[in-house]
Amino acid sequence: MTAKKQFAIIGMGRFGSSVAQNLSNMNFEVLAIDSSEQKIQEVVNIVTHAVSADSTDEDALRALGIRNFDVVVVAIGQDIQSSILTTLILKDLGVPMIVVKAQNELHGKVLSKIGADKVVFPERDMGARVAHHLISPNILDYIELSEDHSIVEMRASSLMIGKNLKELDIRARYGCNVMAIKNNGTTNISPYAEDRIKDGDILVIVGQNNHLKNLELAYAES
Repeated sequence: MTAKKQFAIIGMGRFGSSVAQNLSNMNFEVLAIDSSEQKIQEVVNIVTHAVSADSTDEDALRALGIRNFDVVVVAIGQDIQSSILTTLILKDLGVPMIVVKAQNELHGKVLSKIGADKVVFPERDMGARVAHHLISPNILDYIELSEDHSIVEMRASSLMIGKNLKELDIRARYGCNVMAIKNNGTTNISPYAEDRIKDGDILVIVGQNNHLKNLELAYAES
């Protein structure tokens, strides 16, 4: 049996603490690190281990055994210098996977150049999700895969209910693919063309952003 991944989260602001809590809720081992003792106290009962430490101190990170963690998330808030220095140290220590929160595009470019495996923009990404919710109430979630492609979770509109995927012909009409259909906690992965859309279904759809937008507008309910 494969051992579960171990995560370390550096920075217990809103983003870092949210990531830590969600991973803990999924029963992963989580080490929370922050220079503020107060913030550590706020998460001590949520995560596996919580430690107050300076992440720009290489000796401190080495003492915590940071290189033994599968993924380290650098969720440091406004201090861009600390974010960059911490990322450099983690890279030097040989951490397998480094995910870093960026404040802006320039910060993100620097992080990528110095070895961050993945750079995330929580505020920007959340802004995109909120915008999609506002434009189309049927869109429940939105994940940007690249500049041109995304995945959306779309509530089946009344125009879809009762029809099967072959009749809707979403791929031919809009250039998008239905990856899954969710309903009441069950997920139908790679549904068949004959599968009929029911009330309460949620369609997981992947495609180019402009194609997804056309699909959203076509099935928007007034």
